[in-house]
Amino acid sequence: MTRVLAVSSVFPPHRHRQSEITAALARFLPPGSDRALLHRVHASVRVDFRHLALPLDRYGPSNDFGTTNTLFAERALDLGERALTLALAAGGVPAPELDLVMSTTVTGLATPSLEARLAGRTGLRPDVKRVPLFGLGCAAGAAGVGHVHDYLTGLPGHAALLLSTELCSLTLQPTDTSMANLVAGALFGDGAGALLAVGRDHPLYAAGAGPEVVAARSRLYPGTAHLLGWDIGHWGMRMVLGRELPELVRLHVAEEVETFLAAHDLKPADVDAWICHPGGPKILDALADALGLPEAAFAASRRSLAAVGNLSSASVLHILGGIQTAGPPPPRSVGLMLAFGPGFASELVLLRW
Repeated sequence: MTRVLAVSSVFPPHRHRQSEITAALARFLPPGSDRALLHRVHASVRVDFRHLALPLDRYGPSNDFGTTNTLFAERALDLGERALTLALAAGGVPAPELDLVMSTTVTGLATPSLEARLAGRTGLRPDVKRVPLFGLGCAAGAAGVGHVHDYLTGLPGHAALLLSTELCSLTLQPTDTSMANLVAGALFGDGAGALLAVGRDHPLYAAGAGPEVVAARSRLYPGTAHLLGWDIGHWGMRMVLGRELPELVRLHVAEEVETFLAAHDLKPADVDAWICHPGGPKILDALADALGLPEAAFAASRRSLAAVGNLSSASVLHILGGIQTAGPPPPRSVGLMLAFGPGFASELVLLRW
């Protein structure tokens, strides 16, 4: 078993209403573009506020890939440091006692990777194990929790931290009028999160108030790789987002959830806390419908989406942290963390308080 000791979420200082972001992006549309479509898309995704890495007037078509990636490395480092130190402090684990740090992002490139750059700044041991992840997209938060659990199952006396840092706004293509880019420009926000966990033989295991990680499962869906990801070129990262995704979630991910739960003698109705990545309202609606769940089941995901937008891999950490802050579920409550990403892939993590 693995015990979650603490979860943190941090954000850049530039917070804007959705209407402000919509108005700013409308200025960059090419002549003859359908501005009404942009407004309809932004109004439909149920996002109220988002945090941005840069001041709103710093975004525009003049920001090439090199410029935005340099900004990513700078701003992500500051956000990551805040998330990491906050989680360590909340969990009562000094930085030198951390044995593994796993970092994930899909919105920028950094070599040395972010956790390597943070090691000296945060007091991590020179021999700390590092596992940087890239390319798992929005699924990486749940996948990272699963990988941390695998590590701590093998080394149950250790402490491990998952760090997710996503600056989605720096990938925006302001003049791209494709539906995929319009949706991305409406949904995604910036933020970072960290999850601190220990194995069953760690001194802090019994004292932790967070959930236990019971099991995790990864799943690739063949023939769907073209539906989600990045088209990467000199222009930067251009969103690939297939219209078929909600139906794919309805037809296949729901079945995967039911099969995973059944392996632990559970049904969807037995889950007390759903930590579902808010890929968008259509994704949440399709999954709830396929699983026969009431709208309230994904209330925590909908609140996160409205408050900060889709944070890619950091969203599930923000949702879990919100559940913990509101008051942990009663003992023996069941939680399911699930997220989707390029591949097309799903990641499931079974939790128990």
